[in-house]
Amino acid sequence: MTRSGVIFYPFHLCHERTLQWLLERYQQVHFRDYMAIQVSLFCGTMAFPDRMGDSFPDLLASKRLVQGYNVSGPLKPDTCIAVDRDLTDSTWRELFHRALVENRRFQRGLFDGTDITGRHKDGHVEQPLMVRLKDVSFETTPFTVAGIRQLSRRRLIGREADLFDYGLALLKTSASLVYTIQLATAEQLAVATDSHAHFTLLTRIIERMGFTIENGLVEQGMS
Repeated sequence: MTRSGVIFYPFHLCHERTLQWLLERYQQVHFRDYMAIQVSLFCGTMAFPDRMGDSFPDLLASKRLVQGYNVSGPLKPDTCIAVDRDLTDSTWRELFHRALVENRRFQRGLFDGTDITGRHKDGHVEQPLMVRLKDVSFETTPFTVAGIRQLSRRRLIGREADLFDYGLALLKTSASLVYTIQLATAEQLAVATDSHAHFTLLTRIIERMGFTIENGLVEQGMS
């Protein structure tokens, strides 16, 4: 174990096998708190407020596990600027759309089961939202944080509702990666994930911006 600290991304929890992999390579493993973004006054995202330390109190007490980084609330201006860079980067958008189309785990991190399968708890089945969002036209549709906020303030149906759902998925994904970079820079940490899609997206940001951040991918088969 030669490296000091790493922050896991993009989620606030990880599988026990992933945690073990990280603990074997770093003295400390850091976790953000859940991400609940306030998009506009009456619209936001939700997440479960549990923490890794709830399941591993001994690691928390020994300071091998560090938690408590707040990434909830309204997006700050510098975060909005960074998110807009991703949303206007055609390469990043292509990587995002490919993950949304091909990667079921990536889908589950952004949408609930009904959105993915179209099957409701009462047995009713309709065309899944995910089928519509896989349309290639979404990949090149312009989005900005301001535009997504504007959509969130309106009562939407049809295509506009799908545009908001796609835009919100973009925003959540980018914001989680922007927060990763901000935390890693502030705390002088490496970053690591067990999600290949998020690893690829963050790699694109690091290369585009010229950051010197160690970005690790947990070995396949470990998570």
